[in-house]
Amino acid sequence: MKKLLLFLGMVAISLPGFTQEILHPETANDTTTDVYTAVETAPQFPGGENARIKFLQDNIHYPDMARENKIQGTVFATFVVEKNGKISNVRILRGIGGGCDEETVRVIKLMPAWSPGKVNNIIVRTQYNMPIKYTLYEDEPEVVHPEKMKKKQKKFIFF
Repeated sequence: MKKLLLFLGMVAISLPGFTQEILHPETANDTTTDVYTAVETAPQFPGGENARIKFLQDNIHYPDMARENKIQGTVFATFVVEKNGKISNVRILRGIGGGCDEETVRVIKLMPAWSPGKVNNIIVRTQYNMPIKYTLYEDEPEVVHPEKMKKKQKKFIFF
């Protein structure tokens, strides 16, 4: 119980400064390292939400280990959209394993520069959380490793 109260006390002490910074970003200079979690204009992937989804679909490859072990679920990732739109500080909040977490980080790092977030029309560093769902479907073709391919190939004789 003491640990909980101590934690809450630390939050209450740091909250006023954080709130002031959110309400008055013009007081921050260009070298500020503050990261905003709530902004008026959210960061946006170039081309919008549909373009972001297409980018993820085109670039995420279901990891073999996850496919073989039938691992499915949602990986929750977070990253910072910098003032210049580049992605930094990519990390996994909650993963599912089987290589899916690493694949999520890899693909997020591949993303092109976003439109940055804004508060009071001032560009700010913004934290962005993104869930990525990994789902296996029954009709997907079985993944066969090249070494096993030779063993599985059948010879056909045509007349």
